[in-house]
This record gives sequence, structure tokens and C-alpha cells, in this order.
Amino acid sequence: MGWNRASIKMDIEQFVALSLGEWRSMRSGHSLAFQQFEDVLSEIKIKSFEGDNKEVKHLIQLSSVPNESDFKAPFQMEWNAESDWEPDDPSEVSAGSCIIVPIPTNAKSGRLLRSVGYAESIPAESNYTFLDDGTFILTTNYDQSIAEERIWFVSDNVRCRSSVLKTSEGSGILQSSFASEVRRVKA
Repeated sequence: MGWNRASIKMDIEQFVALSLGEWRSMRSGHSLAFQQFEDVLSEIKIKSFEGDNKEVKHLIQLSSVPNESDFKAPFQMEWNAESDWEPDDPSEVSAGSCIIVPIPTNAKSGRLLRSVGYAESIPAESNYTFLDDGTFILTTNYDQSIAEERIWFVSDNVRCRSSVLKTSEGSGILQSSFASEVRRVKA
């Protein structure tokens, strides 16, 4: 059966289920602040969170979401990235992991809590929504910036991700990027 984005009625549990696995990512970024282009190759692992629910509850307690909120499909993401532009050491590998806790408000939107943010390495609280075509949009307000990420599936094993990092007032663009991600399929 072929992939048809128009027929997708995406919710957070389906999105997480489609995202689980190992991905090879190739991202190109443009830093307007440094007037630099960057190519990043990453290995990304997304797995269901098997840890203690105390960590999930702790993230909820740190957030503005009430403790009794009904979270769905928490997951863990790990990454190893190699960039062709590192100011200090071009051979440096960036690695990390975070726990992500979705808290749906309804079938198409909600909050997403992350133990480590995308633009700043601090716990982050984001708003998410799904467009009618299944595209996932995530908006995060940090102290110094606003990040907007979009993720959409082209097929079961290929997804795309774009991001824009804006000033905290939203008036200027600091960085933009596009990534294509291919699932590693085991034979």
C-alpha cells in the first residue's frame, strides 16, 4: 500500500509510533548570525521511554502543566552528530539525549515537555499541533529565542524536518535548517 499524506489523521501517539527506531539524518543549516552554512550528519535513536515514571512526573512538575495531566507515549531521543563547521574543533562530535513527554489537549494539539531543549540546553516546554496533512509543528519559547520545528513523513521510512530559530521578540531570523531523515531498516 502506498503512502498517502492526505489520508493521515495524525495524533501524538501515532506520530511517536511512526518515529520510533534508528534514523540517519542529513541536515543543512544556515546561521544568519554567523553568516555560515553548516552540514550535519547525525545518528538519531528514538525509543519508547522505559525509565521510571518518576522522571516523567518530575518533568511535569517543572512545567506549567498541572500535575494531574494525562501524558501519552513518552519517549527518549538520543543523537550523535558530526558537523562540518565547529568553531573550536571541526572533528568534535555532538551527542546527547533527552526525555520527551507529550501531553495532548485534544487529538490535534497539546504540550510537549523536553528534559533538554532544541535551541538551548535547558528543560523546555513547547506547544505542538498537527496540520490536516499530518505535519507536526512544534513551537518553543526560550529565554533568548523562539524555535519552530516542522516534521512530516514522506513515507514510513523517510521523514523531513525543518526549523527556524527566531529572536525572542520573533522579529528576526537567527538560523534556519532542513533535514532529511531515513530510518535504518534491519534486514
